[in-house]
Amino acid sequence: MLRQTTYLTKRYGVPEGWTLPVYERDGGYQQAKRALSMTREALVDEMKLANIRGRGGAGFPMGVKWSFMPWPPKPEKPHYLVINADEGEPGTFKDRTIMELDPHAVVEGCIIGCFGIGAHAAYIYVRDELHLSKARLWGAIKEAREKGYLGAKPFGIDYPVEVYVHTGAGAYICGEETSLLNSLEGKRGEPRLKPPFPANAGAFGMPTTVNNLETIAAVPVALAMGGDAFSKLSDLHDQKDGGCRLYGVSGHVNKPGIYEACVGLTLRELIYDLGGGVKGGEMLGVIPGGSSCPILRPDEVVNAPDAKSPLHRWHGKNVLDVPMGVETYRALGTMLGTCCAIVLNKNTDIVLAMHNLMRFYRHESCGQCTPCREGSAWLFRILDRMTHGEATMEELDRLHEIADNIMGNTICAFGEGTAMPALGFLRKYRKEFEEYVRTKGKSGTGRLAL
Repeated sequence: MLRQTTYLTKRYGVPEGWTLPVYERDGGYQQAKRALSMTREALVDEMKLANIRGRGGAGFPMGVKWSFMPWPPKPEKPHYLVINADEGEPGTFKDRTIMELDPHAVVEGCIIGCFGIGAHAAYIYVRDELHLSKARLWGAIKEAREKGYLGAKPFGIDYPVEVYVHTGAGAYICGEETSLLNSLEGKRGEPRLKPPFPANAGAFGMPTTVNNLETIAAVPVALAMGGDAFSKLSDLHDQKDGGCRLYGVSGHVNKPGIYEACVGLTLRELIYDLGGGVKGGEMLGVIPGGSSCPILRPDEVVNAPDAKSPLHRWHGKNVLDVPMGVETYRALGTMLGTCCAIVLNKNTDIVLAMHNLMRFYRHESCGQCTPCREGSAWLFRILDRMTHGEATMEELDRLHEIADNIMGNTICAFGEGTAMPALGFLRKYRKEFEEYVRTKGKSGTGRLAL
């Protein structure tokens, strides 16, 4: 059942909706003021009840992550809140809409988040290319500071909070939280070994919580509504996947864009009801949540006879009719990711689509881990030969082997983010790849979908 909401997008399209007067007109900063008068335990408990799963890809429960921070904070070990707004995932463009159209929600979420984890400073790490996003965030910070909502005594309460915007340098790997922390410190953007985890040794070696930007922007809404009520907006509340969120759809659809709805929207609703249907023919496949997520075919059927499976309720149904949730999509063999789907129509050359993605991952590998560095380059080289009609069946088989050998053998999830979509393409469209090799590329349409 399609249930659109406007909690997160209320000011989208409103004249000057990114300014403080408009935000205050809708009750802006009242929840930050309220949070600073609560106990830390009460605030964290409320966020746990909200069941906000991380909106950046991993889907970890935000309230639980806040509770991991050491307590009470030690004077020699200041806590930090870091907001991941790098948003370099191909097909993903939701966070920038919040920064451009509702930046004060981010600032208010930062104030609440700082109090919840015992921090006095928040750093918003923004992708280098998003110049308007950075300008709007700095503008919102300036307005909030001038009004007394930031600084030494926010709202007259003795709990100092400052928020800063930090610009990345255009590296996709810095979307991974420990790479981001290295970049924030002025170091090379590459992943750190874990443990220690950021909650113990994060930014500048201090306890740190890293949250996605949409995640933190949802905090004022969840607090205003009440954690449990916010969670129950979701059709997957029983799976502890609560609230509402932003859904993106792009590629071969008639109405690409960002839409807000309750958690549990289906791909069919996103593509056909909100996205206006497939453009240029029937659907060939859909990448459900950014390019790292394994592709789904529109003719797949759910096989979950076990009553304990997160998919049991949808056993026998089409995958497009499964609610989009963290656990449901893991059970489908893919990921919810950033919840921004990329649609491919029947005219898509599936080999060229995979070739395009593997070019991206080869370029963006930081090179620290040999399986990722060499594997991503090897995948691309074979696909490059395939697109030129030079690859053999043995090389097609080798693509599987290379991707399998990347899985689980790297410091961060980038390697798996390369291998999983590769394996998804190869397993779901093996016949098309074989025909492409046999005909030396003549079976492809020649169109590049991504």
